[in-house]
Amino acid sequence: MFESPRILVVSFDGLRPDLVSAELTPNLWRLKGRGVTLANHRTVYPSETRSAFPSLVTGATPDRHGMVGNKYVDRASSPFRYIDTSDAVLLRQLDLESGGNLYSAPSLGELLARNGRSLAVLSTNTAGTTRLFHHKAEDLGHIRLSGHFKEACTPENVLAGIEAQLGPLPPALPKTEPDRAGQDWITSAFLHFIWPRCRPDVTILSFGEPDVTSHFHGTGAGETKSIIAHCDRQFGRVLDWWDAEGRAAGVQIFAISDHGHITGHTRVSIADGLRQAGFSPGVAPAKGVDVVVVPGQVGALYLVEPDEAKLKSLVAIITTEPWCGSVFTRARDAIYGIAPGSLSRHLVFADHPRAPDVAFSFRTDDSIDEFGLVGGTFYDNDRRTGLGLHGGLHPKELAALGLAAGTAFPAAGTSSSLPSGICDVAPTVLHLLGLDRPATMTGRVLRELLEPSHGCGITREEAFEAHLGSYRQLLKRAHVGEASYLVGGWVSS
Repeated sequence: MFESPRILVVSFDGLRPDLVSAELTPNLWRLKGRGVTLANHRTVYPSETRSAFPSLVTGATPDRHGMVGNKYVDRASSPFRYIDTSDAVLLRQLDLESGGNLYSAPSLGELLARNGRSLAVLSTNTAGTTRLFHHKAEDLGHIRLSGHFKEACTPENVLAGIEAQLGPLPPALPKTEPDRAGQDWITSAFLHFIWPRCRPDVTILSFGEPDVTSHFHGTGAGETKSIIAHCDRQFGRVLDWWDAEGRAAGVQIFAISDHGHITGHTRVSIADGLRQAGFSPGVAPAKGVDVVVVPGQVGALYLVEPDEAKLKSLVAIITTEPWCGSVFTRARDAIYGIAPGSLSRHLVFADHPRAPDVAFSFRTDDSIDEFGLVGGTFYDNDRRTGLGLHGGLHPKELAALGLAAGTAFPAAGTSSSLPSGICDVAPTVLHLLGLDRPATMTGRVLRELLEPSHGCGITREEAFEAHLGSYRQLLKRAHVGEASYLVGGWVSS
């Protein structure tokens, strides 16, 4: 018998839950039959990887942990600077410069270390994303391994031991090529080294696909389905190990994704529109730039001199554009933002000192793409139409995979329709380990999985609307007890 459970969280970056099937992902399908499916599972806003995975490990929404997007403007520095969180070295520098406050909330690795427990991370995401899973691993003597980037790996002797056994880290491929070697390497590293030699209390095994392939080939493209199937085969190796050894050792499994994808159908230029309206936009703070348009599929506008009149002008301009979706600014009251037509960024849990002056999503719809998948959007990048995108509030962007299996989850082969989210995983992990959930966590313990007959408190939905001229936006949220989840955001005119 095992004395204490061990937890394994397996992530598939950007996997839409409606792409999980017996044909394409037989091993995830096998887990569904042996565990509990979270059928109403969602991510956070913005629905970007480096906001979502910090929410996974802090159990908190971005307003609590501070990773407000894949990229943001750091106004705490002088002069202001543009931050790309894919850079692991920069993230380490920011944490040191801030006195250890890269996150505004404690992460799972820190919480485990305080209680004499350990977290190991193995990831094929970007170097920065890998660090964000456990940004203090080197300080706490924990393991963090990238499938490609040495600068994200710690400790050196663990990496050296694995490379001696499995071969060197595979090089990062061009983003146009599906990454198979990296997924194979981290899976083997876990099965043949990390588990038998280290036995972490919690392990995060993060496959960086199918996200990248979806971005460069399309969410339902043959290349993307091929890498989904490949990641599923690697997960099958893990599941075989679980059957042979892990389950008896008390390992509980979560299989998740951090967001979904929809398809870009119409390319636009935010900067051109603002320039025509008299602003001087740029992609980073620079001389002559009065508004920074942070690149990405979720809109983030930072005014160099953020006065109220300019902020209102920005919102008035973008809400006349056909590409403009939901818009959020700092609060005027409990519902509305300071600019007419906007909602308060409190409503989407995005109010943080790093947050942009104007946060917006591109307008989405329920069009069907060439692969038969629901969800289309305007977008602003240099790629062709028909490719996968995420960041906003379309329900298919917010939808995330959620499966749990093990002796702690007795209702095998069932599904829960209660709203749940990526912030709920860490509180549930702590609960399984007998550790307290800190007040910084906005997620809840998924008691309906642990005790199917347990009541989870009052559930309810709510809607918020704002308008300016012909622009109309609607935001819906769901609640289970004190926990809140984003259902979606829509715009009409």
